[in-house]
Amino acid sequence: METVLKSHCDEQHPHEAEDFHRKHEQNNKLSGIKKDIEKLYEAVPQLVNVFKVKEKIGEGTFSSVYLATAQLQTGYEEKMALKHLIPTSHPLRIAAELQCLTVAGGQDNVMGVKYCFRKNDHVVIVMPYLEHESFLDILNSLSFEEVREYMFNLFKALRRIHHFGIVHRDVKPSNFLYNRRLKEYALVDFGLAQGTPDTKIELLKTAQSEGQQEDSVHRSVQRSVFGERNFNVSSSTYQENSSTKLIKQSKMIDVSSRKLVTKKKIISTKTVSNGVARKAASGCPSNLTCDCYATDRVCSICLSRRQQVAPRAGTPGFRAPEVLTKCPTQTTAIDMWSAGIVFLSLLSGRYPFYKASDDLTALAQIMTVRGSKETIQAAKTFGKSVLCTQDVPAQNLRTLCEKLRGTNSSYTRSRGDTHTNSVNDLALPVDKQHAPKTRGKEIQHLQSCQEGDGALEIKATDMKGWDQVPDDAYDLLDKLLDLNPATRITAKEALLHPFFKDMRL
Repeated sequence: METVLKSHCDEQHPHEAEDFHRKHEQNNKLSGIKKDIEKLYEAVPQLVNVFKVKEKIGEGTFSSVYLATAQLQTGYEEKMALKHLIPTSHPLRIAAELQCLTVAGGQDNVMGVKYCFRKNDHVVIVMPYLEHESFLDILNSLSFEEVREYMFNLFKALRRIHHFGIVHRDVKPSNFLYNRRLKEYALVDFGLAQGTPDTKIELLKTAQSEGQQEDSVHRSVQRSVFGERNFNVSSSTYQENSSTKLIKQSKMIDVSSRKLVTKKKIISTKTVSNGVARKAASGCPSNLTCDCYATDRVCSICLSRRQQVAPRAGTPGFRAPEVLTKCPTQTTAIDMWSAGIVFLSLLSGRYPFYKASDDLTALAQIMTVRGSKETIQAAKTFGKSVLCTQDVPAQNLRTLCEKLRGTNSSYTRSRGDTHTNSVNDLALPVDKQHAPKTRGKEIQHLQSCQEGDGALEIKATDMKGWDQVPDDAYDLLDKLLDLNPATRITAKEALLHPFFKDMRL
């Protein structure tokens, strides 16, 4: 009876009911935050004597961030950001993140570190607090000049960390804090950072080797559960030696004779179950190609190969093609791709620009903008074969962004269609057998955007420079979204791009 009365009241006074439910949710949220703050004090009691924690301002997979004030000896209170890392974080990863902040942080828009507290397995990193706006809240009110300044400062931060051989791996708006009023910026969160081969962050070298060993052990255990023969243990040297031994043991003849065998054994991936097909070919060497190469089927020989281990960390929608296709060699170029996606959101007024549930869908969505032929050709450069079911042409970046933003730039373009020309110039001839075709379902991602679902209507009197976007902006965007990581523009090069010609480094 009580439930019936409540729903009847809700129908009679819908606005009052909404207010009641909203207040109830807010109270629950505040109560939850209060409990979290109490738990933080309990976990790291040293904080009580130094900081007064005000509120929780962020929460992620591996940490929570709190706003706190510190009482200085001068009598003033200073705002600080307290990052509480979850106890399950590997100590080496925590140490590596701290080293990134202490070595590279504190200048060029890279967040620094003030203090660090630890009690048992609880670690709190104390950083300067930068009051900032939500990217989504300000996206459509930013002037073109503000966007230019934003990207310039992002590249300064990336140049800084790349100089030290740090690959951030998670460049996105929420990790690049922006105070619009003060024009201050800060690149944060090095929890997923990796080192380049010549990194100056010693702990990133150690963390990377440790991570590879852990991944190898994890994968060997995981695969053994399904009764599969394990080719993942130990190092690549061991794998090469074991492959050589397998060739001798199985007395494999040559590639041509093996190809004749595989023709009879090509099966659809849908028919494989319980790892039976994998077992059947477990004695085959891993360095031979076969007849299922570049087709939509996978033979039992290929199913027996060890799975390729490659870094996949990052935020969906911001990961580069080489990450999505599990390219084992990933460089600072993946950060530049992510910066390109941020720039694409700023120019188009759409955020998030890409939203996919899995890696292949994400790759298909990239094709809707950059073209399927171009994507396939670029994948070849880093040893990947990509097949599609549809030929998708590359989009003109200016036309796309202006349509999504709802503007039509009156800027006089001296070089004509810059994006189309640059894409066609970069695209190499594609083999007919690798001709790209993408499933129509994923292509709808771009079509739904172009058809004007929520396209912005900007009055001519309030264009804020969006009717005067130069070709240089789209030329830079094109270079950031270069599908080939080897030729993608670097942060240092981006700062010298004509788009920033009158800005001080």
